[in-house]
Amino acid sequence: MSGMLDSYRTAEKILYVFIAVIGVPVNLVAIVILSRGKCGLSTCTTRYLVAMAAADLLIVVTHVFLYRISVYYFPWSFLSITPVCSVTNVLKYTATDCSVWFTVTFTFDRFVAICCPKLKTKYCTGKTVAVVLTTTGVLLILKNVPRYFSLVHAVIIENIPWFCVTIDDYFTDPGWVGYDWLDTVLTPLLPFAGILLLNALTVRHIVVASRVRKGLKGQSKGENRSDPEMESRRRSVVLLFTLSGSFILLWMTLVANVIYYQVLGKGFQFTSSEWIFHFVGILLRDFSCCTNTFIYVVTQSKFREQVMSPVKYPVNSVLQFINKAAS
Repeated sequence: MSGMLDSYRTAEKILYVFIAVIGVPVNLVAIVILSRGKCGLSTCTTRYLVAMAAADLLIVVTHVFLYRISVYYFPWSFLSITPVCSVTNVLKYTATDCSVWFTVTFTFDRFVAICCPKLKTKYCTGKTVAVVLTTTGVLLILKNVPRYFSLVHAVIIENIPWFCVTIDDYFTDPGWVGYDWLDTVLTPLLPFAGILLLNALTVRHIVVASRVRKGLKGQSKGENRSDPEMESRRRSVVLLFTLSGSFILLWMTLVANVIYYQVLGKGFQFTSSEWIFHFVGILLRDFSCCTNTFIYVVTQSKFREQVMSPVKYPVNSVLQFINKAAS
């Protein structure tokens, strides 16, 4: 079993470097392109997607660079000093929570836009988005501040505390046990269930609305008329379902771990294979911070054009120069 764990650890070190190399540029590209507002998306959608990309970038910085890569490749750097790694612990959990809950707020916003036309005009506004994102971010920061006090040093060398280990009271003290349960419910159980529920309600509404519109426009009798409203809704739904679907798939392993080990009282006495399953869930969760930009490229033609524009510009410039020189 130890050989299996060693092989997994080696693979994990390589994969986290891959996530770091991919995660930073793709999220920066998403932030820059979406912030320009030229992708044909609504103001609400654009702001949520920018916030999600920023949160994903923070995950790469805090969880991948400052935590994983630091531990694997630079174990005795200043990042391993207890106060520093305690702050890093707060930041990485906050970044993960923000990424998750910004996905939930985006899903709810699209649910309102698609299923609640009367509420849409009041809720789906730029001001509402700013309030929702700011409030969510502040609450999640406050929620994770206690994590700083859940860690203590492992050793003291020349009066400097090194490394972070969880305090013993975290697993026995009723306050800490309750905090851990609250954390588990807030991320990932409640968001996972909420996204599934909102998507199910959205699908139900779309199916019913489509049948009504087809009946009204005579499409049920074989006519094939264009419907701009349904086409716009289709693009919005494709973006919503691909983003939330990616989230559900990549978080599913970790959610299964949480339910099995914590909710069902399995405990944390893992076998080697169970440890690997646990850390694969964490790895997939961290990989989810790299996928959204690729989803935008695949599903949004205008976003794809904005990505290709810098690539095409030098090529077109060279071709124009060659044509002028030839003429």
